[in-house]
Amino acid sequence: MAAAKVATLQSAAGTLAGVSQSKLLDRKIHAAPLNLRRSLFVPSFEAKHNGMGRSKQATRGGGVRAALAESPAKPEAAASQNGAVSEGDNCFGVFCLTYDPTKEEKPKTWKKTLRIAVSGAAGQISNHLLFKIAAGEVFGQDQPIALNLLGSSRSREALEGVAMELEDSLFPLLREVSIGVEPMQVFRDADWALLIGAKPRGPGMERSDLLELNGQIFADQGKALNAVANKDVKVLVVGNPCNTNALICMENAPDIPKKNFHALTRLDENRAKCQLALKAGVWYDAVTNMTIWGNHSTTQVPDFVNAKIYGHPVKDVIKDTHWLENDFTPAIQTRGGKLIKKWGRSSAASTAVSIADAIKSLVTPTPEGDWFSSGVWSEGNPYGIAQDLVFSLPCRSEGDGNYEVVSGLEIDAWLRERIQKSEEELQAEKNCVKHLFGEFGGVCDLPFGDTLLPGEQ
Repeated sequence: MAAAKVATLQSAAGTLAGVSQSKLLDRKIHAAPLNLRRSLFVPSFEAKHNGMGRSKQATRGGGVRAALAESPAKPEAAASQNGAVSEGDNCFGVFCLTYDPTKEEKPKTWKKTLRIAVSGAAGQISNHLLFKIAAGEVFGQDQPIALNLLGSSRSREALEGVAMELEDSLFPLLREVSIGVEPMQVFRDADWALLIGAKPRGPGMERSDLLELNGQIFADQGKALNAVANKDVKVLVVGNPCNTNALICMENAPDIPKKNFHALTRLDENRAKCQLALKAGVWYDAVTNMTIWGNHSTTQVPDFVNAKIYGHPVKDVIKDTHWLENDFTPAIQTRGGKLIKKWGRSSAASTAVSIADAIKSLVTPTPEGDWFSSGVWSEGNPYGIAQDLVFSLPCRSEGDGNYEVVSGLEIDAWLRERIQKSEEELQAEKNCVKHLFGEFGGVCDLPFGDTLLPGEQ
């Protein structure tokens, strides 16, 4: 595949994987000078489909389009002698369709291309995450990827920069990149939607104000997913307050299975494992069976009762009960705030890693006897949690993108009291946003005040 890329830039190089010079000349590059490419770089997602995947024909005004289609290309216009893109083209740099290798030239072990939509794509978290996805570190080294990147009108230029960096990275698995500012366009045919973008809380803004502000964003995104995404799309909500934002998105997408919606609590799980490993003096991969119960807020409940270190209950390894009950949870909750004080930035990199971990937990089988944490639909759960919330629970997966809630965990009085508090908070948050999914009469009364995690405010 590397040889193919060189050939697009120097057609005089001769042959490409057995392709004759005459065939190579038929696969013309349509590359514009940078200033001209940018002038054509307007989001559009109008592309025709064929039996194998997306055709790379498109009208002027399209976004970034990735290389290598799966059926013969039919460019609407050829490049002029000076390399400028002519009127019919809409592509950008190497992500234009420049030639079309036969199916025999593509690795036969590769799976069908997976389309990943990412909101907040010009932000710091995405800046770490997108390159992990494109490198095959998330979905696997045999999984071709198409990226649909959603930004805002203010971040359009930044999205171009993201596309340019992806272009320069020469990822073989990255087959297509598209950018845009409208969810109805960007979410089209998405197999996964990673909803990272959200409004931060401004000065003087109450938590209820933030719920309303971001709630409208996620209501609109849920409607867009329902209208244009793959009907089995998997949705991971990262933008805070992520549990209730996931609920809003889910309720506005009635045609998508509710089990397909997740709120990110994996960073909390990773931090909990780290703190237990530090206290026990072991490497963190010795810590398993960690559950984060409830809301991604200061009411979250990191579960040391059921967690294990080298297969033994944590309480048998760490004898300091006072630390477990009084210091362990605050150590996790305040981690993000401490990080900001150390170097003046939020935990974007570790959040990106936790998103990758959360996805990998769904696309690879869970090790026997272990589980992972995710904010999921609470309907039918075995722990008596109120129905119709997005609540972080212990889950297992067969690696097919689906999951089941793990039953049979011990819930002692200490755990029960704290889980109930997080449950009450999520019910109160739901009452604040019911109008965003067609229910009315809810009273917005948040019982525990400001529970955003330090570092996320």
